[in-house]
Amino acid sequence: MQALTSPLLKASASYDADLTATDAEVATIIRIARERRARNIAIGSGRTPHALETARLIESAWDRTGGGTLDTITWPESGASWLRHASRFSAADPDLWVMAGPATGWAQMTRRLLWSTPWSPERTLASAGIGDPRTLALVGPANLDGLAGANADGTSWLVAHGSLVHLTHTEGER
Repeated sequence: MQALTSPLLKASASYDADLTATDAEVATIIRIARERRARNIAIGSGRTPHALETARLIESAWDRTGGGTLDTITWPESGASWLRHASRFSAADPDLWVMAGPATGWAQMTRRLLWSTPWSPERTLASAGIGDPRTLALVGPANLDGLAGANADGTSWLVAHGSLVHLTHTEGER
């Protein structure tokens, strides 16, 4: 595994897809969480309107299934360290963490989580924008083994052995 030399990015992402999650994407995140037998989650997101709406949609869907949300936190797209946000996010110690938001803020938060907390990508689900290879490259896929998420079409993805793997299972294929 390639070690991070600093939790801070040298430059912002040259793109920052910021879309609200689709119904299929949210349903897949909830399905994966249930398959992993999660009862309690913590949700973290960027502060953009789309990221906040995605977090709200996930929390609402999770609550409807009887799951508990231990905490919801937001992080800035730019800042000095993200340590306060990362510490609070990891302190919830849920069955699963769920993350959404634009690339730069997510990467900064994730790098800080890896650098300073017991957070684990294996216990984390993420939205479609995070599953973009360019976004994952900001942290380094080798540092993210086990991170899984949903695509906008309801299919899922997983980081395994330092590579992004697209899975074809969707909600309707069970």
